[in-house]
Amino acid sequence: MDKLAADPLIVRKPSGQAGFTLIELGVVVVLLALFAVFTIPLFSATGTSDLGYSARRLSGTIKYLYNESALTGREHRLIYNLDNGTYRARIVEANGEIVDLPGFGKETSLAGDVSFRDLQLPGRGTFTSGEVTVRIYPSGWIEETGVHFEGGSGDVLTLHVMPLTGTSEVFEGYKTL
Repeated sequence: MDKLAADPLIVRKPSGQAGFTLIELGVVVVLLALFAVFTIPLFSATGTSDLGYSARRLSGTIKYLYNESALTGREHRLIYNLDNGTYRARIVEANGEIVDLPGFGKETSLAGDVSFRDLQLPGRGTFTSGEVTVRIYPSGWIEETGVHFEGGSGDVLTLHVMPLTGTSEVFEGYKTL
């Protein structure tokens, strides 16, 4: 048996050169640059749209209340305060008493400098100030609602709530129902 092959302490020199070639390093640098070009612009928009965040958050709250109403068999209410730019949820108890919904009873403010421009409820009209209550029935129906958000720079988003599903669509600009 070969003495060199049997002794683990003896290290053989490799026959070729070890390491990366200049071409391989260049390819890696180009790939990293392409990755950066496509991903870094995505980070610049993160967290800048208070208007979109407010619409998505309200949309999620509405869908949650819609599902909660169907599961519990109790009417829920979403109360908009158009003057303060806040909303809160309440539940109608079995005895008819209206109480704050645990976890959602506190007022939730719109993000940043976003405010409610108006609230449209077909059959009830358009509201620009005060408190407006939207009912969510346990039978799986919510009043069709158009919520218009306005940002500090004058941008407007429309949130349209579908009555039969409790889902919402968000549109850029002012859309009437």
